[in-house]
Amino acid sequence: MITLSDDLGHLSYVVTGDGPPVVLVHAGIADHHMWDAVVPALAERYTVIRYDLRGFGQSAPPSGAFSETDDLRRLLDHLGHERVRLVGASWGGRVAVDFTLTHPARVHSLALLAAPWPGYGWGAEMIAYDEAETEALAAGDLDAAVDTNLDMWVRGPARTWGDVAPGLADRLREPIRTSLVNQDVVGEYSQGVVRGDLSGISVPTLVGVGTLDVADFQDIARRYAAEITGAILVEFPAAAHLIALDTPAELAAALSPFLDGQGVSAQ
Repeated sequence: MITLSDDLGHLSYVVTGDGPPVVLVHAGIADHHMWDAVVPALAERYTVIRYDLRGFGQSAPPSGAFSETDDLRRLLDHLGHERVRLVGASWGGRVAVDFTLTHPARVHSLALLAAPWPGYGWGAEMIAYDEAETEALAAGDLDAAVDTNLDMWVRGPARTWGDVAPGLADRLREPIRTSLVNQDVVGEYSQGVVRGDLSGISVPTLVGVGTLDVADFQDIARRYAAEITGAILVEFPAAAHLIALDTPAELAAALSPFLDGQGVSAQ
């Protein structure tokens, strides 16, 4: 990976392929590797940019106040890309929304995959998950906290581990551990989400959600699709929260015509 250094540390990134730029922003329990199985198909026609958010993967945790949108802007400036196609998963999806609200002229199209909604009133599943993670971390049991996240975000509430692709959990253990170790400092220094009118987003927008995901995120996906003018909702029947890991071929197939500007049919 290549690093972009600044006063707060460094961001690590990797660029693959050639063509119009596409930026993939990972989930909050992952790093840039979550896109590994999606990149080959996209890189046939696009310059695919992946980076680790600050405090995730190989990017350094922050040493002072920072903004995820500023980090992304700085990376695009560094790479010389004025306007990009932006794809974000989970927390990366919210980063993509915030960047679009802050820098609308720099976004050609937007794809949100199970992005959270600021201030959402979480249901019982999410509350129980948060309590279990908090309890494990308070007890100093990082392994238990990792397992809690794997159960919630990789297995999901609608399937058993026997239904999950072999080895998928092991691929996420280290990225989740890194995110948990750094989450306090990231939370302390992050300037938080951008508040804005989603109806003002005018770029083509795809909203994706796995039908095996937590019910709250299925509801939130419908909110995004309703609030963003012209947004298309695409459901992935075989995916839980991390669509790029569960069904990479289906995701690449859904993204390709959308990124080409040909549109996509709701499923």
